[in-house]
Amino acid sequence: MSTIDLQVEGMSCGSCVKHVTQALQPLPGVRGVEVDLPSGRVRVSGELAQGSAPLLRALTDAGYTAKLATDAAISTGTSQPKASGCHGGVTGACGCR
Repeated sequence: MSTIDLQVEGMSCGSCVKHVTQALQPLPGVRGVEVDLPSGRVRVSGELAQGSAPLLRALTDAGYTAKLATDAAISTGTSQPKASGCHGGVTGACGCR
């Protein structure tokens, strides 16, 4: 079993976590999806023989910007402070607001 860590932009609420999980879970070989909302980090585990491309494509199709996570991005925390309300008053990829 292998893991791929992704940095996902545009997640800021519980509904986003659900949408990201639902976008990744059905992909072939995916066994687990762990989303850390504050850091924007998503860890996908399973038999991921096709690498990160299908994961990134699924997240793009779901309306999120994603890339492979690096230790620097994870340790500095790329999440930005939110303005008042979910997504700072802007409709997010999750469809809330």
